[in-house]
Amino acid sequence: MIKKIFDDIFKYKEKEEYNFILSDVSNNINEEEFNSSNDDETLVYQSIDENLNYLKIKYNMLINSDIKTRKFEIDISKQKFSAFILYIDGMVEDSAINDFIMKPLLLKNSIKMDDKKQHTNQILNTVKHKYTKFNLENFLYSSLIPQNSVSKEKNFSDIITKVNAGFCALFVESLNIALCIETKGFKGRSVDQPVTESVVQGSHEGFVENIRTNTSMLRKIINNENLIIEETTVGKISKTKVAICYIKNITNDDLVAEAKYRINNLDIDYLLSSGQLIQFIKDSPKMAFPQTISTERPDKTSQYLLLGRIAILINGSPFSVILPACLIDFLTSPEDSNLNYHYANFLKILRSIALISALLVPGLYIAITMYHYELIPSELLFAIVAAREAIPFPILFEIIIMEASFELIQEASIRVPSSFSTTVRNNWCSYIR
Repeated sequence: MIKKIFDDIFKYKEKEEYNFILSDVSNNINEEEFNSSNDDETLVYQSIDENLNYLKIKYNMLINSDIKTRKFEIDISKQKFSAFILYIDGMVEDSAINDFIMKPLLLKNSIKMDDKKQHTNQILNTVKHKYTKFNLENFLYSSLIPQNSVSKEKNFSDIITKVNAGFCALFVESLNIALCIETKGFKGRSVDQPVTESVVQGSHEGFVENIRTNTSMLRKIINNENLIIEETTVGKISKTKVAICYIKNITNDDLVAEAKYRINNLDIDYLLSSGQLIQFIKDSPKMAFPQTISTERPDKTSQYLLLGRIAILINGSPFSVILPACLIDFLTSPEDSNLNYHYANFLKILRSIALISALLVPGLYIAITMYHYELIPSELLFAIVAAREAIPFPILFEIIIMEASFELIQEASIRVPSSFSTTVRNNWCSYIR
């Protein structure tokens, strides 16, 4: 009866009839056309106007306020070429665009007329020395863009992916390629102390939401060329960056292949956190026991990497996923490696006793007080009976209320504001006592 009530409330039942009708235009769009629109393989046009119109439609520039374009002309060897740049405001650094893109391309327009001829001759001599025939594409790539990370892209899908990641795309008339220049400048949280795993001795640095910052922290700790960081994207819509980290010649190759297979074969629309990734790649989704470890500590992640494990970093998540996980891993603290092994082993024994007590003590208490009370000493039994004399509920119901109360206290301490959660926690504890 209870199961039926819960199924009626929470279980999703697909409707056979709906109260709305899709338009004829929507009905004509089949799944193949939708997939082809997502997997855009359109090549860059030689006409700059066609490229701009295509990107205006693709980015919905009429309603998108943060998509910026800038049209200008480049004067090279007495020829003017129309060009424009495309970037997302808030994800780029303005000084990088001004200093490494706009200023080099427009610098010749600010040269005095007396020096312009001499400057043009120098450019022509450089071009003739490097190329037998003038090549605008190579000249822009090799001589005019003073930026370290520049790539040539022919597909609009690759260009859009890089622009969404903080790049600036340069389109020039008569070129069927776009130059994607790295100008990332979006704000992020600075490296701070870990919130969930604080220690007295050891590192006080924690992961942040930027995947490149997290990989650099691992490189800083593991100063070895055998540390491999392979990057892939997960999610057809979000295209979230995922880094698979392991140490070559230490980690089992079959384990690496299995992890890469599970991640690369995820057919999902989006991935936003490490918790979602854990649900997708673990062996059995119905298993209640954890099969991976989540940590926000770079030193703990590095320690597991040196032990032959695999670490997975997700862009936008301050936690790394360690796999596979063993039972002893959940009884180990990051501070144990900084303590004397006698004391560290003693703490592991205490944690094991606490784990067993948390699992078995409520059931043992119910079994002894309800069915085997002869095992309890007489004085203790009389005290228990006297304490429960005015309580109208059975012991089983009391235990359920106590366990639910502890879960509510924990949830309140996390979800509600800190000042209010402290009051709730104190009131609940006093009530339980």
